[in-house]
Amino acid sequence: MDKSTNKVLTGNQAISRGFYEAGGIIATSYPGSPTVGIIENTKAYEDVYSEFSTNEKVALEVAIGGSFNGARSMVAMKHVGMNIALDPLMTFTETPINGGFLLVSGDDPGLASSQNEQDNRYLGKFANMGILDPSDSQEAKDYTKKAFEVSEELSIPMMLRITSRLCHSRSIVNVEDRVDIKQSGMDRDWKKFCMIPANSRGSQYFIKERIEKLEEYAYDTDLNRLENKDGTDTLIITSGLMYNNLKELDIDASIWKLGLIYPISAKKAKEVTDKFNKIIVLEEMMPFIENELKLMGIKCEGKKYFSFTGELDLKDIEEGLFKAEVIKDKSIEEIKNSETVVRHPVFCTGCPHRSTFDILKKAKTKLIVGDIGCYSLAALPPFEKSNSIISMGASIGITKGLSKAMKADGNTEPIVAVIGDGTFFHSGIPSFINLLHQKGEDENITIVVLDNRTTAMTGGQHNGSSGLYNEGDDMKVGIKTLLENIGFDRVKEINQYEYKEAKKLIDGEIGYDGLSVIVVNGPCALKYKLEKPHYYVDPNICIGCRSCIRTGCPPLKMKEYEGIEKLKSSIDSDMCVGCGVCAAVCPVDAIKQSKPKDGDGDHIDN
Repeated sequence: MDKSTNKVLTGNQAISRGFYEAGGIIATSYPGSPTVGIIENTKAYEDVYSEFSTNEKVALEVAIGGSFNGARSMVAMKHVGMNIALDPLMTFTETPINGGFLLVSGDDPGLASSQNEQDNRYLGKFANMGILDPSDSQEAKDYTKKAFEVSEELSIPMMLRITSRLCHSRSIVNVEDRVDIKQSGMDRDWKKFCMIPANSRGSQYFIKERIEKLEEYAYDTDLNRLENKDGTDTLIITSGLMYNNLKELDIDASIWKLGLIYPISAKKAKEVTDKFNKIIVLEEMMPFIENELKLMGIKCEGKKYFSFTGELDLKDIEEGLFKAEVIKDKSIEEIKNSETVVRHPVFCTGCPHRSTFDILKKAKTKLIVGDIGCYSLAALPPFEKSNSIISMGASIGITKGLSKAMKADGNTEPIVAVIGDGTFFHSGIPSFINLLHQKGEDENITIVVLDNRTTAMTGGQHNGSSGLYNEGDDMKVGIKTLLENIGFDRVKEINQYEYKEAKKLIDGEIGYDGLSVIVVNGPCALKYKLEKPHYYVDPNICIGCRSCIRTGCPPLKMKEYEGIEKLKSSIDSDMCVGCGVCAAVCPVDAIKQSKPKDGDGDHIDN
């Protein structure tokens, strides 16, 4: 085959390709936007072992094991996932690197799909890793390959920091052949890898030495480049996607484009910046590069002119440069969006969680502790039934703390906590075990485990219970059985689509004066392609009460029927998947299910 060809790839696809071309062997992740596509694409390469692990900590540990044996290994996660992985990471970075090691962090400026906007460049520095920041898909691939070379050459773990916009945007990438790297086997010198205090003390010097070596490498690396423009005394220092945005504005200034953003060579930085009177740092989120330069004694400004939060688009950058007096005039007009109807994100058509939250809303429970997953949408209209959403698995521990505090205050109000199956396996199990410690007999806690047997919010990746629906999935953990084996003596299970039975059970358990768990199951309609005969509305029976509309199901709407003055509900048959929640909540039985398909393949309304 040809040695190279061009393809249009997303940043995520380019990282997967770079890992493959670099001879990568072990690739792991926990699914999370914006990096979920990396492992989805890596799975296509036969020479690579890849997996979506139970959580980010486990994913990191699997990749560490591969690196220990000399295999080039990569772990990918969204920025908050790094918080879960920090425990092993902070110790692993004390050890030598055998096989090249890369951690990909997907940062999310503007919080497109995240609960916070942390800047993981700081965590990369904190963990004593080299940090690369690509600006397009080609660099995403090239930097991935370069990371493994540097990692093995200097025995240092590397981070590739990429943002949501770059993960999902596309550009032309030069695709090359794979280079196979022979594994060396694990170094059995226990003093290097057993991080007990006696060995760890010496490792602190080892960490310092290799960061210093990487700073020496940074002095003349081609990952950083100076683009001089004659006749200007202004230098703009930038990295990542901001470089392309800046280039599009064609500013009268020189640019120092950084690919290796940590460590920055102090010697090189002073040589470059000494030639300019005005130095501006352009970067999204926190002033990481700006602070690094200031620690070197270099006078520069950045966040004085650019926002510390959100994405920086062309308008934002031009506005900042105008304030900094780098440009005299602004040319980009303010974009005025036409007024549109606000539409909140909603559960998918046929989502089994819709019936559960409709039940919880009607139960008039005032205190519901939410968690991370599709069911986070329950905080929004039409349900508005979550009082807190903090992090993966936090609902269970928070509920315990709330209960203890409320009891001390004489408050006996019932508490409901919800957690999804993916989150349960990710980080919920330890919290469930902790619930049994010093458990009060009269604490009114009801925990609802939403088991749709997939990690739905990130695209339907497997989790620990997926094998109960899919023969192809090899994890078949029954949540009810697991909780009973842990020691919970009151665990009920019911199908979420069985609305009336589920309502009776949930209402009863909320009224139970003690700790109970309800596992509500039902297949993710999107993942498992739920499709039953659609429902329809008989407008002559419908009273226009909007009970069905309040479930927030997308096929439902109010409309005018010929010959009927009052608006009645209706169902878009092309969108309806036949879950039946609307019919279950209708007080007058105006919603009917169509007959199975006829000979022409059509459902028939009575």
